[in-house]
Amino acid sequence: MISYEFPVNERIRTLLRLEDLYDRAAFFAGRDHPLEHHASLLCLFEIMEVAGRADLKSDLLQELDRQRQTLEGLRDNPQISEEALDMVLADIEHTHGRLLEPTGKFAQHLRENEWLMAIKQRSGIPGGVCEFDLPSYHYWQQKPVEERRHELGGWLGPMLPIKDGIDIVLRILRNSAKVVPLVARNGAFQQMSGGKLVQLLKVTLASDIPYVPELSANKYAINVRFVTPAAGSDRPRQCDHDIDFVLAFCNL
Repeated sequence: MISYEFPVNERIRTLLRLEDLYDRAAFFAGRDHPLEHHASLLCLFEIMEVAGRADLKSDLLQELDRQRQTLEGLRDNPQISEEALDMVLADIEHTHGRLLEPTGKFAQHLRENEWLMAIKQRSGIPGGVCEFDLPSYHYWQQKPVEERRHELGGWLGPMLPIKDGIDIVLRILRNSAKVVPLVARNGAFQQMSGGKLVQLLKVTLASDIPYVPELSANKYAINVRFVTPAAGSDRPRQCDHDIDFVLAFCNL
C-alpha cells in the first residue's frame, strides 16, 4: 500500500513541511560525505525560513496546552489505557517545558553566525558554494567527519524543541484518523462536507495501481481525482476505470 497526505490548511501544511525538513537534516547529518553534510546544512537554512514566517512556537504551545486538557479529561474512560495516557501527557509536559526555554527569535544562533549566513546567501546562487567562492567552507568540508557532524548537531540542537512539538501534534492528528474504504468511479470521487472541515486527509491505495491522487477540499466538498504520474512530456491523464482506495479524515 502507498499513502498520500493532504493538509487542508496552511497551519498543517507548515508542520508537514518542517517535519520533512527535520527528517532530511537528521538523515544527511548522520552520513559521512561532505556533500551529505552540505545537504543537511541546507535543510537547516530551510527550517529557519519556514519556521520563521509565523509565530510557530506560540502556536505549538497553545496546541499542546489544548491537547493536555483534552487528554486529562479522558482519565476516567475505561477504554483508555492509563499507562499510555500518562506517557503521552509526560511527553507533552516535557516538550512544553523545552519550548519555553529558548528566548528570542527562532534559530537566532544561526542568524548571528556570519559564516553560516554567508553560506546561506551563496547557496541561493546556482553553483554559488564552489570552493573558490567560499574557501573557508571548503576547508570545513575537509574536516574529519566526526568534527563536522558534531558542529551540525550543535547548530541543529537549539531547533529540536520545535521538532518535538511538531512530532507530538502530528502524531495526535494522525492517530485521530477516521478511516473509510471508498471507490473512485472512473477515477473520480466527490463527497459533500456539510460545512465541516478536517485538517488532514490521507489517501491510501495499492502500490501497484499506476495512478496518483489529486485532492481538493473545502467546507463544502472533498474531491479526489486519480491521474497518471507525469513523466517526460506526457501530460497527466485521469484514470478511466474504478479505483478502490481508503480515505482517512484527521482532526485535532
